Amino acid sequence: MNAMTKNATGRIVLYDGVCKLCNGWVNFLLRHDKRRTVRLAAVQTDKGRALLTQAGLSPDNINTIVLLEGDRVYLRAAAIFRVLAGLPWPWRALGILRYFPEGISNRCYDLIARNRYRLFGRFDAYQKPRADYPGRFLD
Repeated sequence: MNAMTKNATGRIVLYDGVCKLCNGWVNFLLRHDKRRTVRLAAVQTDKGRALLTQAGLSPDNINTIVLLEGDRVYLRAAAIFRVLAGLPWPWRALGILRYFPEGISNRCYDLIARNRYRLFGRFDAYQKPRADYPGRFLD
């Protein structure tokens, strides 16, 4: 990962901007991340695609939440649990789940991720962030 990524912000969450479940996760973070510990970018945006490429991931076939933290890349359940660990109580307590066996937590994550559009739906196009969250989105 290059200096541009590391200097953009300490922690960046990349998400699927057409996925209703992913947008729900983003809305959850906007509500509960009062200290603004993460910034956000949809993988459908130029910035999101560039960050995925810099992280060594294909921007054309991404089906996971990605957390960029400094020069580290976290995917799937690890990304979710690390973000939760940075939130205030009681959500921070769920960060302990990052110590759960990765194989099991990722299997559960993958099951939901594969079926997310069928279970939760999808938008016809990328959902642009609302204007009342200045500075939270990188796009």
